[in-house]
Amino acid sequence: MSKKSSGINAGKKLKNRRANFKWNNKWFVRSTLNLKRKADPLEGSSQAKGIVLEKVQLEAKQPNSAMRKCVRVQLIKNGRQITAFAPGDGAIKLIDEHDEVIVECIGGKMGRSMGDIPGVRWQVIKVNDQSILALRQGKIEKARK
Repeated sequence: MSKKSSGINAGKKLKNRRANFKWNNKWFVRSTLNLKRKADPLEGSSQAKGIVLEKVQLEAKQPNSAMRKCVRVQLIKNGRQITAFAPGDGAIKLIDEHDEVIVECIGGKMGRSMGDIPGVRWQVIKVNDQSILALRQGKIEKARK
């Protein structure tokens, strides 16, 4: 059994030991090596602009049996493709192919997907610089691009 160093001159050994054991903490490793930023299509930013490539419907996880309306988006900043959820009733009708949308994180646990939508981590918040919420409520009409 390994025992911690003790004694009057043990400070350096204890400090090195603590530094080595930090690497067993996954949160320390993620932040030190910038793993989130490397894997994240938004590259650490909270929102990103993209172009809609197609509309897709994803089947919800068990025990639900809905078809969740989503869009495939190609981000302008780096060309990566992501799937984003269109929130709300009838929101997908307001989004057309080749529209410019702004996406943000959907807010699931630890930056993952939310609820019963498998693998979707982002949601659409604006279409052609107009809020999707205001469009759905009928406060504004969709602009021509």
